[in-house]
Amino acid sequence: MNVFDVASRAMSAQMVRLNTTASNLANARTDYASEEEAFRAMRPVFRSVVEDNLATVDVERIVKSDAAPQKRHDPTNPIADKDGFVWEAAVDETAELIDMLETARNYQNNVQVLQTAKSLILETVRNQ
Repeated sequence: MNVFDVASRAMSAQMVRLNTTASNLANARTDYASEEEAFRAMRPVFRSVVEDNLATVDVERIVKSDAAPQKRHDPTNPIADKDGFVWEAAVDETAELIDMLETARNYQNNVQVLQTAKSLILETVRNQ
């Protein structure tokens, strides 16, 4: 494993994180007929991987949030139960947007690592 492997694996992990954030945001403000079927935000779980004295990250699994969907009275909603209630997806849009910004920064940091490594290699080749 080298710096390119480390950065590319980290970028792949951040893409999984960004995809789950996009999925969470896509399902925000969606109503469901029951608490059981209501969408819950997803999160990737990362694990460190150490090879050849270099550490990187892999996505171990995707887990659902423990946040409970909120019950809302909306008798005009066609999926409302007999008492007029629907369940909102358990997604905190503000937290998702913050996570999206953090993910983008982490991804960009790894792009910078790749660009710096490439520049150093090219400079070394030129000076040989």
